[in-house]
Order: sequence, then structure tokens, then C-alpha cells
Amino acid sequence: MPLVYNPAVHDIEIVHAQFNRLINELLKGSIQRNTFQPWEIELLLDIQSADLGGVSEKEMLKRYQKAVQRAYDKGAKMPMKMTDYLNSLKAKRNGHLDRPQSPEEEGLRKLNAALQ
Repeated sequence: MPLVYNPAVHDIEIVHAQFNRLINELLKGSIQRNTFQPWEIELLLDIQSADLGGVSEKEMLKRYQKAVQRAYDKGAKMPMKMTDYLNSLKAKRNGHLDRPQSPEEEGLRKLNAALQ
């Protein structure tokens, strides 16, 4: 279930900055705060439960952060969950096996193969 955007509670720019701060703290391996927004806790639990299939957690977090940034650039109001991102990678892999791939798509294909 995707995170729900409530304009009375969430400012898109603030949510985006908080998301980047959260992911950067995870990448550093040290969270320096003790209060979180409910959606941040939901993301943390989702990240913790995600099956990365042997891929480095740091590498996957970096790719996830970039994917969320692309979604924001396209108008998303809240970050997608890690599990939704992983499912989209699997769907892309399964749906695009027959056509030639760009170098970026080839990299995603290799990552997806490692997830299995």
C-alpha cells in the first residue's frame, strides 16, 4: 500500500528533504535523531523487511533514492516504498526481456538477476 499524501500535513519539498535525510542516515549507518514522522517509520519498516536478494544494502539504498528522485521529478508527492521499487524492477525485467537494452537498462537487468 503506497504512502498517502495529505496536503494539510505534508509539504512535498519538506517530505522530499526528510526522505533524503533518512536515506543518507541509513547509508552512513548512523541515525542521529530519535523522532520520526509516521511515514518515515513505515518506510523504515518496509526497508527492513525488503528482500534484497543478496545485493548490498547500501547499493540498493542508493538506487532506491535515485528512483524516488525520478518519481518526484515526474510529480510524485510521497516516496514509494522500497518493496514497491523492488517489485517495479522485477516487473520491468519480466516485461522487457525481448527488446534491446540501453547500458542503464542492462545494469538494472544485472541487478535484478542478483535479486533472484
